[in-house]
Amino acid sequence: MSNYFSMEAFDYDDIQLVPNKCIIKSRKEADTSVKFGSRTFKIPVVPANMESVIDDDLAIWLAENGYYYVMHRFHPEKRADFIKMMHDKGLFASISVGIKDSEYDFIDYLAKEKIIPEYITIDVAHGHSDYVIKMIKYIKDKLPDTFLTAGNIATPEAVRELENAGADATKVGVGPGRACITKLKTGFGTGGWQLAALRMCSKAARKPLIADGGIRHNGDIAKSVRFGASMVMIGSLFAGHEESPGNLITIDGKRYKQYWGSASEVQKGAYRNVEGKQMLVPYRGSIKDTLREMQEDLQSSISYAGGKDLSAIRVVDYVIVKSSIFDGDK
Repeated sequence: MSNYFSMEAFDYDDIQLVPNKCIIKSRKEADTSVKFGSRTFKIPVVPANMESVIDDDLAIWLAENGYYYVMHRFHPEKRADFIKMMHDKGLFASISVGIKDSEYDFIDYLAKEKIIPEYITIDVAHGHSDYVIKMIKYIKDKLPDTFLTAGNIATPEAVRELENAGADATKVGVGPGRACITKLKTGFGTGGWQLAALRMCSKAARKPLIADGGIRHNGDIAKSVRFGASMVMIGSLFAGHEESPGNLITIDGKRYKQYWGSASEVQKGAYRNVEGKQMLVPYRGSIKDTLREMQEDLQSSISYAGGKDLSAIRVVDYVIVKSSIFDGDK
């Protein structure tokens, strides 16, 4: 067993990055692009593969405009047609799978019919599992050209095992999201120390990491990159948009969108092994504006880091501060 008792436990609000001398005249010169798999995307950000965050229309728009996406796995019977639709439009296909027995039949079908998605994400709450490792090996055997992400995990041991099994990337984060109550229901997870978990996992990783959950502000994207993330998965900050699938609700003149966790009663359709909840998030208008703002803020982060691209953020110094000084911003 590994000992983590001496590890610095911190989260996003506990960290501030230390500026370096700026070498660009304008933040517009900063390059926020990231290569993930065989493609390069505008920013290292991806909406969470949750039914309350992404649907077909949004996936199409994201792919058309240079953003990474992962379609959720909650309508498994539609996935093959989704891949075909995206390919018919000349766009890349990115889907999610689980580890049920039926998923092996699905992978067999894709291989047989040559319906090959460019990206697959194995989406399991506890990804450090013999069954996830079995699925990784199966997918890489049947669909070797597909870029495979596996998760979710929380430890260096998990990163090593999933990478050694064949995963092309791993997803870090067990229960740190706003709609997740894993730490309350089980006592386990990275809620409250997600950024430290990312730092710890990055020291073991040889392949890309996706930081999944706990993002509350745009600056948390830069912090994720600093501690090893190639891509940052975001749920609640994306759930409130015009394009988001959740229902639009007006209360006392204020508009909100529904947002629910993948392990919530709403998603499961029954109160069974519930580790998520439903909530309302403020309506934020078009996702285009949020993505543009995220890119602009990340360009500013690069300028503060003293570089011209994301690599500059990865090597800046940081300080651990008391998160209470941010309480007024929450």
